[in-house]
Amino acid sequence: MNLATLVKMANQIGAFFEAMPDREQAIKDIANHLRRTWDPRMRTQLIAILGTPAEQELKPVVRDALRELGGA
Repeated sequence: MNLATLVKMANQIGAFFEAMPDREQAIKDIANHLRRTWDPRMRTQLIAILGTPAEQELKPVVRDALRELGGA
């Protein structure tokens, strides 16, 4: 899948959970959502941008969720 599309989708998920008052719970919920509903290839492709300049396109809460999934 197109990386820009994955980033956009992940950021939309992040925007939903970002409204939660407990940031740590939001990070866990994003990670769980990605684990349960995204194809492993999609997760792998998105996690691969961690540590690259492209990671700046991700919301910070999404970046932290990806790290929780095992990206860092």
